[in-house]
Amino acid sequence: MQYILLVLGGLVLLVAGGNWLLKSAVDLSLKLKMPKVVIGLTIVSFATSAPELIVSIKAALEGFPDVALGNVVGSNIANLGLVLAITILLGSIPVNKSFYSLDWPVMMLASGLFFVFIYFDGVLVFYEGLVMVLLLLIFLVYLLKFKDNTEEAESEKATLLLSKQATFFYLAAGGVALWGGSELLINGAVGLAASFGVPERIIAITVISIGTSIPELAASIIAIIKKEKGISIGNLIGSNIFNLLAVLGITAMITPITVMDQGLLTNDIFWMIGISLLILPLAFMPKRLKLGWREGLLLLGVYIAFVLVTIS
Repeated sequence: MQYILLVLGGLVLLVAGGNWLLKSAVDLSLKLKMPKVVIGLTIVSFATSAPELIVSIKAALEGFPDVALGNVVGSNIANLGLVLAITILLGSIPVNKSFYSLDWPVMMLASGLFFVFIYFDGVLVFYEGLVMVLLLLIFLVYLLKFKDNTEEAESEKATLLLSKQATFFYLAAGGVALWGGSELLINGAVGLAASFGVPERIIAITVISIGTSIPELAASIIAIIKKEKGISIGNLIGSNIFNLLAVLGITAMITPITVMDQGLLTNDIFWMIGISLLILPLAFMPKRLKLGWREGLLLLGVYIAFVLVTIS
């Protein structure tokens, strides 16, 4: 029971911390007058990936590499199969040109790079992490310097900015909550796995990954409600890119990440790549450049199948 309470407490802190960090990050980006599509792919994605980053670094440093890897792989699957599915079930999302010309290809490049680095020797080391982080930096520089920012989100209503004190408070509170939440979540998840005899990878790729994907879900639903659909789709694609290149890249640069449970290489990683590939044809069929409730049901079905196969 105590481990369940630790997990729940950790998730609450991670959600709160992610929300506070997101609030301060978006406020700062709006003060800098960044375009909304770029905000979604950079600031929002980084803020909502912060729980994965903190959890993965701490898990790897404390000797639980399967938690670090399962958290990221599971979060990427959950972002598309659960978060995107729920988002487009609530309201259809138009897909702009940058999705298939830049965002999706970069996500697949990051997924392929991760596959090559981890599949053949079962370990991510410093130089591989460095390559991943450098690729992310190139992507960000391109976004900020060269991306055509004419594809703005539908709504351009003025947003009430926070005071400097409030921005700093949310930034600091978010960081503290994320750190404390990661402590509770990792301790609870490892204890839960041990007490029930469940592999750490299973706990990480289901419970932890869903928990750390809640900020993405919250950000996407809020974006749909506010009709900021550019942020919504950009946030999810960008978050997957950040999870792979920033979270795993930075973690590998701090300490090598070794696969302990081979299920990650024989099952999980293929589900991640498969659902990432599936997004492209769904954006064109049956309706061109639009994701709606039918695609949402399909993605949700794929995610449920993944969970059932993984825990069986």
